[in-house]
Amino acid sequence: MSTSHILAIDQGTTSSRAIVFDAHGSIAGTHQLEFTQHFPADGWVEHDANEIWDTTLAACKGALAAAKIEASALAAIGITNQRETTVVWDRATGTPVANAIVWQDRRTAEACRALVRSGHEPMIQQKTGLVVDAYFSATKLAWLLDNIPGARAAAQTGKLAFGTIDCFLLWRLTGGAVHATDATNAARTLLYDIHAGDWDDALLALFDVPREVLPKVHDSAGMFGATASDILGASVPITGIAGDQQAALVGQACFAPGMMKSTFGTGAFMLVNTGQQPVTSTTRLLTTIAYRLDGVSTYALEGSIFIAGAAVQWLRDGLAIIDTAAEIETLAASVPDAGGVIVVPAFTGLGAPYWDADARGAILGITRDTGRAQIARATLDAICLQTRDLIEAMRADGSAPKSLRVDGGMVVNDALMQRLADVLGLAVTRPRITETTALGAASLAGLGAGLFGSLEEIAGRWAEDRSFTPALADDARDALYESWQAAVARVRSS
Repeated sequence: MSTSHILAIDQGTTSSRAIVFDAHGSIAGTHQLEFTQHFPADGWVEHDANEIWDTTLAACKGALAAAKIEASALAAIGITNQRETTVVWDRATGTPVANAIVWQDRRTAEACRALVRSGHEPMIQQKTGLVVDAYFSATKLAWLLDNIPGARAAAQTGKLAFGTIDCFLLWRLTGGAVHATDATNAARTLLYDIHAGDWDDALLALFDVPREVLPKVHDSAGMFGATASDILGASVPITGIAGDQQAALVGQACFAPGMMKSTFGTGAFMLVNTGQQPVTSTTRLLTTIAYRLDGVSTYALEGSIFIAGAAVQWLRDGLAIIDTAAEIETLAASVPDAGGVIVVPAFTGLGAPYWDADARGAILGITRDTGRAQIARATLDAICLQTRDLIEAMRADGSAPKSLRVDGGMVVNDALMQRLADVLGLAVTRPRITETTALGAASLAGLGAGLFGSLEEIAGRWAEDRSFTPALADDARDALYESWQAAVARVRSS
């Protein structure tokens, strides 16, 4: 990477983070800020896009200060983002017309059910690789256009712009000069044909979305634009963008078909590289674009868990049984097991492979002996058991993983990683740099700026920190999973 630094913007669901990577791919400086979560109604989740911008900008400046460099020392910027979260803003002022509707939001679940009842899902799935669910951007965008006074008329005359968070940040960073996204984010909207590589007219008509609001779609690595010089103090090229899970796949160097990673953050997301041919799932996993380079898409199968780290956050903020998220490891380890307690954290429905928007969470198996520790232990178990659901679906779709690369904020918990290996019956491998989402964004930016010559060069920088091997007996593993499946059946809406 010669002597250049890369700034990676990692804009997540609960915090905005920026990391400066040095010439050797090591972290030179980082800064992170949480922002407000808004819950205006049952199943609704919103963010203030202006607050996201403010925290992102502050995180960038903080990371540069921590690295003790000026923006002029940056070779490039990469952006990775919470996917599907939907922003609509005024092109003239850059002001959002409303709060962003977050990927977790379920307000359009009935609209999605109506599309399924009308027989549209096969066509949508064939074009987009996605199931019809409120998770994705299209129904969120349509809701904003229909419910914000004057929004639809303004959109039809080109006065409004739509984007996922990457697109909104790119707009702000470039001073409103660039309205664009990359193929991985476009592929999460239900409006983009992942085979044709373009916005689809039939989908736009079905969701009643005017083409005038849509961004241009670029490769995941290449020149998107440059920051306005007054933003960070220098004009810096922005040369890489990918949705957070695809960026993590790149950061984990899963470039060969069959390689698989799982990221444990607010939610948990498993992707397996399927090469340049998309694979249609028989188990309601998602077919998505892993990355697009030089106009060629590499595809992945994805399983999405809506609630992972958010369940620990709930223990802290909702139940108040821990003061900090880090305390859960000690509390859970204070008991030998969960004492028969099963936590199903379906706070916003269930994701893959169930796709049940109306399921709700439950704590089952409580007795007089149940205490904080058992609930904490069962919450961590739930993260592992949801991951087992995805592994089973991957196996049914023809992927037979021998190991799983893991990343995200939760994987520093050794006890959780050992429990994950035990529940899955697979080796679980943690890399030296666990911030692989940001690393992937930096890698794409480096590739787009010409600092890296190939994916193989990027893969050569990946290094293992520790591998966890299963230590639980098969019968105990299977019995726990059967209890989990029974608990899930009890919270399902149908």
